Amino acid sequence: MTSGVRPEGTRAIYPGSFDPLTNGHLDVIERAAGVFAELIVAIVVNPQKRNPMFTLDEREKMLARCVAHLPNVRVQHFRGLLADYVTKTDVDVIVKGLRVVSDFESEMSTALMNRSLSNVDTLFLMSDAKYSFVSSSLVKEVFFLGGDVAPFVPAPVLEVMTSKRSALKGS
Repeated sequence: MTSGVRPEGTRAIYPGSFDPLTNGHLDVIERAAGVFAELIVAIVVNPQKRNPMFTLDEREKMLARCVAHLPNVRVQHFRGLLADYVTKTDVDVIVKGLRVVSDFESEMSTALMNRSLSNVDTLFLMSDAKYSFVSSSLVKEVFFLGGDVAPFVPAPVLEVMTSKRSALKGS
């Protein structure tokens, strides 16, 4: 497929916890939106990830603001197995972003399991090199230690992060 080609009816899903959404995530979303007719950005409700920085509602609202310029992108959330959600929503492909080789190593087995459970393939998109070191957990760590994360997160996300930090300081 060439960039900008949207095969009629091809639906993709880009799952993640997005806690917080980073510019690396947004880069993958924008590029995937240019390839697929429809892209669902699906926030995974993962009970194994303790103490998220943002509530599910906050993540949905931030994501919706950040992708508002992409008419073929929808933001949703789900609980449970991705393979079940993919089957339920009749998605054609799963999109995953890769930053470094270790991402591929950890995502490969998940992609194979999802394919065996749902018969849906995973498409891996390499991150832009300028985001290859950016992760949500690293952004949170730097932010709470007082570092500037503005280059790594979209403006709507930084606004909410800053208000959360102010609320924590005020407590």
